[in-house]
Amino acid sequence: MKPSDVSEAFRILRRRRKSWEPASVTEVAEKSGRDPYLVLVSCLISLRTKDEVTAQSSQRLFRLADTPDKMLRLPARKIAETIYPAGFYRKKAETLQEISRDLLERYGGKVPDRIEDLLTLNGVGRKTANLVVTMGHGKPGICVDTHVHRITNRWGLVETRNPEQTEFALREILPQRYWIPVNDLLVGYGKRICQPVSPHCSLCELAGLCDRVGVGRSR
Repeated sequence: MKPSDVSEAFRILRRRRKSWEPASVTEVAEKSGRDPYLVLVSCLISLRTKDEVTAQSSQRLFRLADTPDKMLRLPARKIAETIYPAGFYRKKAETLQEISRDLLERYGGKVPDRIEDLLTLNGVGRKTANLVVTMGHGKPGICVDTHVHRITNRWGLVETRNPEQTEFALREILPQRYWIPVNDLLVGYGKRICQPVSPHCSLCELAGLCDRVGVGRSR
């Protein structure tokens, strides 16, 4: 895929997106009016956890605590029980309390809107930081997870070894209007069509634009 094909690719993805259920973090952002704290908490719960589990665990927890102050009032054991069966639920409960305390002590209970500041919080990597900046604060950022990394390399749009390299490569290539939606669009497409093993190339409306880098077997 050439950079000049990006607009057409996003036009197709946006049309298909209308028939998909939103990703759990996107749903949290939309339902909460883009509350940065709830987006952050949902992002942390989502790590190594299926989307449907993330959505259910997040909603259960938000009924008990939807601010850093309320989160600190809950015992870590109660948080863990509430977000179960999210992966590493006990560790995540401890992390949520530590981050909530840090936000209160260093940022007056507010979630910072700069990636550099978010990266100083325990357990927050670039993927989470970018999601909070984009979904929570509505500011420019590119959230790159395994789907975005895999698909943009498969397209031939970038040639990178890891998600962090992909993020910085896309910052150079993608027009800024595509930065925020790229994660939501490619996660949905990656789950349904452009899967890691044996992608559904015969069903893909982007097949004519895709270089199919690394695709050995497809359906």
